Amino acid sequence: MIGVIGRKLGMTQLFNELGQQIPCTVVEATPNPVTKVTKKETAGYASVELGFGAQRIARDNSKGERTPKGRRAPKGEVGHAAKAGLDVPPSILRSFRLDDAPGKQEIPSYNVGDKISVDIFTAGEKVKVTGTSKGRGFQGVVKRYGFHGGPNTHGNTKHRKPGSIGAGTNPSRVIKGKKMPGHYGAAQHTEIGLRVEKVDTERNLIYLRGSVAGPINGIVLVRKQG
Repeated sequence: MIGVIGRKLGMTQLFNELGQQIPCTVVEATPNPVTKVTKKETAGYASVELGFGAQRIARDNSKGERTPKGRRAPKGEVGHAAKAGLDVPPSILRSFRLDDAPGKQEIPSYNVGDKISVDIFTAGEKVKVTGTSKGRGFQGVVKRYGFHGGPNTHGNTKHRKPGSIGAGTNPSRVIKGKKMPGHYGAAQHTEIGLRVEKVDTERNLIYLRGSVAGPINGIVLVRKQG
């Protein structure tokens, strides 16, 4: 389903007609240009590639100006953006499937150069939001999986350890998928069934009920949910 690429600004609260306090996540999604269109007749599926943000580009060397240090967009990305009529290439590119809606719905049609903004959403509809959760580094099982740990008294010295991790002679190994200490967070997470509480087209803001994975200023994908 079609959607937009946005940036998570943080959380706030709204009050509905009944006076109820609604916690909301605010997502800023400036108009996303369509940089590529994939036809179902040629590739077997229909999708569009959207861009968000802007990269820095190298200066024109014909004037003898030196390009300052720092990352600049490669020429391939500059050329790809130029086909969509963009002066600078987007910093984020994401593809959205158009033919994955349940049932036999008509596939929407887009052209390279079109812009998709927050006005495709309306208050009250349900969406699904994909983001990257906060990275927490290497963590133990208590924080990573919510283990209770051992007692704090009576001579116990294994307060936050996982305890036994496997059986004895049979099967003589640790079973695959055993919950162990390791890297926690920084993983893609999709929240489904979030309600759109408000759409501010003037400021390109979407107010989503509840929380969304990721830190402040994290990139999120807001898609329609069929």
